[in-house]
Amino acid sequence: MHFKTIIEPFRIKSVEPIKTTTREQRVKALAGAGNNVFLLHAEDVLIDLLTDSGTGAMSSAQWGALMQGDESYAGSRSFYRFRDVVQSLTGFKHVIPTHQGRAAERILFHSILKEGDVVPNNNHFDTTRANIEVEGAEALDLVIPEGRVPSLVHPFKGNVDLVALERLLGERGEHIPLVMVTVTNNSGGGQPVSLENLRGVRALCDQFGKPLFLDACRFAENSWFIKSREPGQSHRAPREIAREMFSLADGCTMSAKKDGLANIGGFLAMNDDAWAEKARNLLILTEGFPTYGGLAGYDLEAIATGLEEVVEEAYLHYRIRSTEYLAEKVLAADVPIIRPPGGHAVYIDARALLPHIPPLEYPGIALVNALYVEAGVRGVEIGTVMFGLHPDGTETPGAMDLVRLAIPRRVYTQSHIDYVAEAVLYVAGLKKELRGLRIVSAPKALRHFTARFEPLL
Repeated sequence: MHFKTIIEPFRIKSVEPIKTTTREQRVKALAGAGNNVFLLHAEDVLIDLLTDSGTGAMSSAQWGALMQGDESYAGSRSFYRFRDVVQSLTGFKHVIPTHQGRAAERILFHSILKEGDVVPNNNHFDTTRANIEVEGAEALDLVIPEGRVPSLVHPFKGNVDLVALERLLGERGEHIPLVMVTVTNNSGGGQPVSLENLRGVRALCDQFGKPLFLDACRFAENSWFIKSREPGQSHRAPREIAREMFSLADGCTMSAKKDGLANIGGFLAMNDDAWAEKARNLLILTEGFPTYGGLAGYDLEAIATGLEEVVEEAYLHYRIRSTEYLAEKVLAADVPIIRPPGGHAVYIDARALLPHIPPLEYPGIALVNALYVEAGVRGVEIGTVMFGLHPDGTETPGAMDLVRLAIPRRVYTQSHIDYVAEAVLYVAGLKKELRGLRIVSAPKALRHFTARFEPLL
């Protein structure tokens, strides 16, 4: 049909009321949370864009699949359906369920890393980096230079810098047990990786004898960007593109809370028999038996159905267009964002919007808190608080200071997104009034989840 409006490719069967609060109530709630939106009560949030992880709405087919869940402790029928769907999509020999993506990361890295190792990636996200660093290894980001410039338009800003990767493999290869690529690249703005670039990474891994793993939690969104942006790919179905992406790798970690369209779950998949045996042994110790891995049978059923639905073209067209819609509205008002918009979120460039707040006074946190206080919208800082603290205790500015507005899948309608755009524009108009913050207390790892802040005068 030749109409401009992109409608949601679903009908709503059930609704959940959301609570409206006053500005004064939100000021009080934020103060009680130590000025950290992670510590708010969710019911005090009007529109929650903190994350798209596990916050989506499941389909009627997924809810129906829950009723088919086999809760046997070992050898569950639901596991074999889950395994078959994952293998059909990825082609990997071993499929190991986990309760979410970070558990897959922990099991993989604890099984294969030793102190002094290096794991290159385009950009590691927070839990990936933490699970590498806790083993005494180094998480090294090798995204292309264009991926570090928010305002620059490039179709595949998640691409790996192949020259830098080749140099690293040549100089420190004995300390590199595997290479990773995150699709799409969350820390860099939800930006995709091209097939051409993945093939280049694969060639370097073959040249230096290194396995390649994908952080695949948004593989379907990456497939859509390949279809819509990469020359010679427009005729291919997203599922076909996804299968080629996985065929270029030796394994993957996956949070099914993203492109699994489920509220919980994940998996670790690979071809190496010895690594899989180590992983399963650790899984039994910390997650559960290898045919449930910390999940109920009905969770396995929901993920299997979600992985089938997520590569449907109608869904992906709507998903990516919804994010573009919000980006277009804020760009029209000259609010600086990462361009082009990513698949799952709009990333506001807080450092550019608030140049009077230096990175070590956390402009991303200032902007996140203002969005909540003024409009009840919860986003998340992707910047110096999340990535600026190093294992040796030193702190430096992050590569960028961003505010991510992550859109849950199949949850909010166009009017909700219109409201979010209006809120962003309103807060941008108050930018000169915003002030930085300092950290009052924080843990040594993943401090952004539980740190407490106080405003600077």
